[in-house]
Amino acid sequence: MIRVLLADDQALIRSGLQMILAAQPDIEVVGEAEDGRQAIDLCNRLLPDVILMDVRMPVLDGLEATARLVALGTTARILVLTTFDLDEYVYAAIRAGASGFLLKDARPSQLADAIRVIADGEALLAPAVTRRLLERFAATLPTPEERSPALATLTDRERDVLALVAAGLSNSEIAERLFLGETTVKTHVSSVLRKLGLRDRVQAVVLAYEAGLVRPPA
Repeated sequence: MIRVLLADDQALIRSGLQMILAAQPDIEVVGEAEDGRQAIDLCNRLLPDVILMDVRMPVLDGLEATARLVALGTTARILVLTTFDLDEYVYAAIRAGASGFLLKDARPSQLADAIRVIADGEALLAPAVTRRLLERFAATLPTPEERSPALATLTDRERDVLALVAAGLSNSEIAERLFLGETTVKTHVSSVLRKLGLRDRVQAVVLAYEAGLVRPPA
């Protein structure tokens, strides 16, 4: 059973999420928070597997709450719920350690699937929002000559895998592209995350773009 904590300042939104998730046999809502500070307190007490985190909340917003939870070493995976208008906040939340983000207009089935993906240790990047984020921040990204020194610790194959992860490919797609077994790809991904000190694939994507390993599409 996947234990979920809801963090949103709007009671109507929380009720809607509760109803959607109550219909899922493998998902249980264990608590609801009205602001970021309450989300941190409940997370520490209830130990959820996944937190659905709104961005704009009183007292403490979802961005700061995410950063604090990650700094505290939480094992909960954080899924940020957002709209297109909050791109810059989402980008910062991902850098803070969120495991993914999802648009608030997603279908109920997409929400449930997203929670399962996050709980399974994978990352969730909505392609449309990812593309928009990268376009917005493209001007601030470094040139290839300014790539992070940390990339020097990667083997050529690991750099190839990281670039394809940043392009949004799944492990199976990467395996097919590089003519590798899927288990081998998983090993490479784990090695990349370990060497670069990253929490998950989302942070790997951010680092790959920030380091200039890959560039946003024109």
